[in-house]
Amino acid sequence: MTPDLRTFSLELFPPQTPEGAEKLRAARARMALLKPSFFSVTFGAGGSTRDRTLDTVLEIQSEGHAAAPHLSCIGSTRESIRSILEQYRAHGIRQLVALRGDLPSGMARPGAFRYANELVEFIRAETGDWFHIEVAAYPEYHPQARSPREDLLAFKRKLDAGANSAITQYFYNFDAYAHFVDESRAIGIDVPIVPGIMPISSYSSLARFSDNCGAEIPRWIRRRLESYGDDTASIQAFGLDVVTHLCEQLLASGVPGLHFYTLNQVLLTSTLWQRLGLA
Repeated sequence: MTPDLRTFSLELFPPQTPEGAEKLRAARARMALLKPSFFSVTFGAGGSTRDRTLDTVLEIQSEGHAAAPHLSCIGSTRESIRSILEQYRAHGIRQLVALRGDLPSGMARPGAFRYANELVEFIRAETGDWFHIEVAAYPEYHPQARSPREDLLAFKRKLDAGANSAITQYFYNFDAYAHFVDESRAIGIDVPIVPGIMPISSYSSLARFSDNCGAEIPRWIRRRLESYGDDTASIQAFGLDVVTHLCEQLLASGVPGLHFYTLNQVLLTSTLWQRLGLA
């Protein structure tokens, strides 16, 4: 894809406290200087952050930036999703990230929707072409997928239901992404598949996230991170080199953009942005 058509976006999560909201405003003001294509805002399990997601998105809009709220279907009813969609339309929001989401703790049933393709189909039935819909993709396969082939077909079902593009789970192996894109193109998937990028700030946090979501930390990276112990500065310096090189490979291969999982932290994402010449 030509550079002027690429999207470079930043993901945030809604704050839980007034103090967190103030910290996020300060962080977002610095992130806005990077001039991202849009900010996305996460949505808690079963809609647990529904109001805070909307409030954060509206603040971002009021500051003159594009915003894309996440919307997950697990634990939700048709009526609750319909209400959320009506709110987003009323506020002029044109982009969504539609996800299956996680089953909230203690909830035995998934609700009206079991899979993201059902959510995408519902959004299209309710709102037509109003929203640009992003969905998730898993270059190293969803941890609950029965097989790589079934995972790829599940991805295709989301696109056949009406999704416009995809953002991947983070990864550190360029070949995993390249192979996934090749496999997708081979079965007729032609939408943009934007790589998700996770800066490395803490080895323990990264290992925990990766174990939960199925993202692989290559052994050579894991061993180097382990060797630094509690030396946060060395972990972050090494992580910046690893992620910068990965992003350079991705950009050189012609990816349609990059989506950064910021974890509401400015420094590492901003440094990557500068190193890559995206500012």
